[in-house]
Amino acid sequence: MARSLSLTVERFPIAGAFTISRGSRTEIAVVVARISDGPHAGWGECVPYPRYGESVESVQALIEAQGDAIAAGIGRAELMERMPAGAARNALDCALLDLEAKSTGRRAWEILGLPAPAPATTAYTLSLGTPESMGAAARAAAARPLLKVKLGGEGDPARITAVRAGAPRSRLIVDANEAWRPADVEMNLAACLEAGVELIEQPLPAGEDALLAGIAHPVPVCADESLHDRAGLDALAGRYDAVNIKLDKTGGLTEATLLAQAARDRGLTVMVGCMLGTSLGMAPATLLTHHAEFIDLDGPLLLARDREPPLRYEGSTILPPGADLWG
Repeated sequence: MARSLSLTVERFPIAGAFTISRGSRTEIAVVVARISDGPHAGWGECVPYPRYGESVESVQALIEAQGDAIAAGIGRAELMERMPAGAARNALDCALLDLEAKSTGRRAWEILGLPAPAPATTAYTLSLGTPESMGAAARAAAARPLLKVKLGGEGDPARITAVRAGAPRSRLIVDANEAWRPADVEMNLAACLEAGVELIEQPLPAGEDALLAGIAHPVPVCADESLHDRAGLDALAGRYDAVNIKLDKTGGLTEATLLAQAARDRGLTVMVGCMLGTSLGMAPATLLTHHAEFIDLDGPLLLARDREPPLRYEGSTILPPGADLWG
């Protein structure tokens, strides 16, 4: 039976604002791909990310260009050969996997040969702000076991000190989003060590991170913008201790699963992360949590409104997705 592809762009308000070193937002725009074979339909969500040269319009065009191939029955392996890693391929990869699950009556993790996902603790993100505002946000979230702290460059030692004071019992990871400069790296690393930070994401800009190979890492350093898929692993040698795997970077769960295993084989710590998306964007990523020492799938917790049916969160515990949502 011939398959059909349809696209929608949906917008969801953020609870307040979400601020990182590159700017602030009050809503997200997601592109949703639906693939139907008649009786069944699968769907997948992606978040176009300007940092990677993506826009809603460019992602839509990339997805629409695969319409004939989808109708002809293309599979996930062929999709990886036809499209580059990125948000557009993620939406199609996840939609194809969801369609396969629904049409065969099997869960997505069974199709991929993965363990069934179990409840897992996700980080909860604190947006970038002044030390005072971030300290207040930390106090409000101090009951959460794992906090992810957005940093922004100048003044970061004061920010992380304020967060630690506000949430003395929470585990901490930080994300600089490429905002540190070479002259400040060792000072900032020392401040993070003093505050008991367990992981530092992407301190330096991608392509300008060779310095990391020549300095001590008193806190493990994690590649985010510097790694998209398996092709980028060789460049990390000596620079990074961990990798943040996001489906919108890898181009879907199919590549992400392979990347997670390849990273672990190299002795790298694995973090499973996300763009700021809805439950539909998080659901496929929960299948990787068994690979991960750190999980950052809090996107729906930061929204004022999620889609239905949502993923279930019990505090910071994320529960496996129901088949009515995805997979």
